[in-house]
Amino acid sequence: MLVTRVNQGELRPVEALGEHVQLAAGLHKGRLTAESMTRGLHCLTQFSQALAVLKPDAVRVVATNTLRAAKNAAEFTARASTTLGYPVEVISGREEARLIYLGVAHTLADDDRARLMIDIGGGSTEVVIGKRFKARLTESLHMGCVSWREQFFPNGHIKRKAFERAYQAAYLEVLNIRKAYRRRGWDNVVGSSGTLNAIADVLTAQSGEKREITRADLEQLKVRVLGFNNVDELATIKGLKERRRSVFPGGLAICCALFDALEIDLMITSRGALREGVAYELLGRLAHEDVRERTVNAMMERSHVDIDNAERVEEVAAHLFKEIQKSWQLSDADGDLLSWAARLHEIGLSIAHSQFHKHGQYLINNADLPGFSLIEQQALGILVRGHRRKFPVSVFNGLPPGERLRLERLCVLLRLAVLFKYVESAEGMPRFNMKARSYRCDLDFPAQWLSRHPLTEAQLRIEQNYLRKANYQLQF
Repeated sequence: MLVTRVNQGELRPVEALGEHVQLAAGLHKGRLTAESMTRGLHCLTQFSQALAVLKPDAVRVVATNTLRAAKNAAEFTARASTTLGYPVEVISGREEARLIYLGVAHTLADDDRARLMIDIGGGSTEVVIGKRFKARLTESLHMGCVSWREQFFPNGHIKRKAFERAYQAAYLEVLNIRKAYRRRGWDNVVGSSGTLNAIADVLTAQSGEKREITRADLEQLKVRVLGFNNVDELATIKGLKERRRSVFPGGLAICCALFDALEIDLMITSRGALREGVAYELLGRLAHEDVRERTVNAMMERSHVDIDNAERVEEVAAHLFKEIQKSWQLSDADGDLLSWAARLHEIGLSIAHSQFHKHGQYLINNADLPGFSLIEQQALGILVRGHRRKFPVSVFNGLPPGERLRLERLCVLLRLAVLFKYVESAEGMPRFNMKARSYRCDLDFPAQWLSRHPLTEAQLRIEQNYLRKANYQLQF
C-alpha cells in the first residue's frame, strides 16, 4: 500500500506498507485456497486502518494476475472490499502493464527516448515499450517468480535441469512478443519491482556501488545459484533479502530468458512500479485528466461513431441522471459510466446494423481499454448491450444484487435517452422533468410536446412495455 501527498503536482510518498502474502502460491486447481484468502484478508485488515482517515475519492484499490486467474476471485474481492471499505478493481494484464510503466516513467528523466520496461511479478511479467509517460506497446506474459517456483522449484530444491526447464518455458513465452517488440525498438531498458530490483541489490552488494544488470552479471549469478541445492542456502548471497530467497531461482530464470530472447545487453532498475502508477493515474482523475476519456474518444474514432447522435444521447442521459441521482442513490462515477455508454452505444454499427447492440458489447468486452478495470469494462459492455430492444433481464440477473440494481437503473436512463436521438437538434431538447422511486419512472413533458413528436411518443409506449417486463413502470 502506498500513501502519498500531492506537492506542486508531484506525489510525495508519506507511507509505504507491504506484506509478503504471495496470493499466487495459494492457487490450487485454479481456485484460491481458504488459507491464502485468510492471509490476504489479514493483510488488508491492517491496511484498512490507514485508509479510514482518507477521502473516498482519494483511494483506489487494484488487483492483478492472481485474481484475474482465480475462479473464485469474486468471492475474495467481495470480502476484500468489505474489509477495506473500498471497491477492489481487478485490472487486465495490459492495464497493469500500462500503470506500471506510468509509475516507472515518473522516476526517470523526461526525455523522448523509447524505453523498454520490464516488471517480473509473482504470477505475470509485464513488458512495455513507451515514450515519456505514454505506453505504446503493452503485454502481460503468463510467467512470474511465484508461479515458476511452484512449477519448477517445488519444496525449495535447486537443480540444474529444473532451472533449464524454467528458462526454456520463459524463453518460449517471450518468443510470442519478440518480433513485434524488436520491430518497434527501444533506446534503453528499465526493470521494475521485486525480482529485478532483488538482482540489482545483489549486484550492488557485491560491488559496493549501484549497478546496472548485464548479461555477464546474470550468467555469473546463475552459476552461483546453481551451486546450491536448496533455497535456504541462498542466505549466503549478500544483498538478497530473506523473503525473496524462495522465488529467486524462478525469477532469475525468467530474467535470463528475457535478456536472451529480446537481446538485452544492459538494464537499469527503478523503484517505481504499479503502486506509483495507480497513484499518478488517480491524481490525473482528480485533476480531470482521465485516461478513460481518451480511451472512449479513441474507440469512437476507430468505430466511426456518429458524433452528433452520441452527443445528443449523452446530453439527454446527463439531464436524466441529474434529475434522479439522489432518489436512485447513484454516484458521480455512475454518471461517468452512463456518459461513456451514451457515447459508445452505436459502436456495434461498425460491424452490422442487425443486433448492433450485441456487437457493441462484444467490441467493448474484447478491446484493450486503458484506464478501465475489468469490472468497469464489463459494466460498460452491459449498458451498451441493454440500450435497445428487449430489456436483457438475464444479463442483469447474473450480477451481484447491489451491482445489478445500479446497472439496471443506469440502463433505464440510457434507454430513455436513446429515444430522443431523432429529435431535431435545431429545436433543442425538451426541458422535461423526471422523477424516480424504486422501480418507477415519471416523465413530465411541456404541454403539447409529445403530440408534436409522434415518433418519440410511439417509442416511449414501446419502451413502456419493454420496461414493464423488467418490473419497471414508466409513466409519461
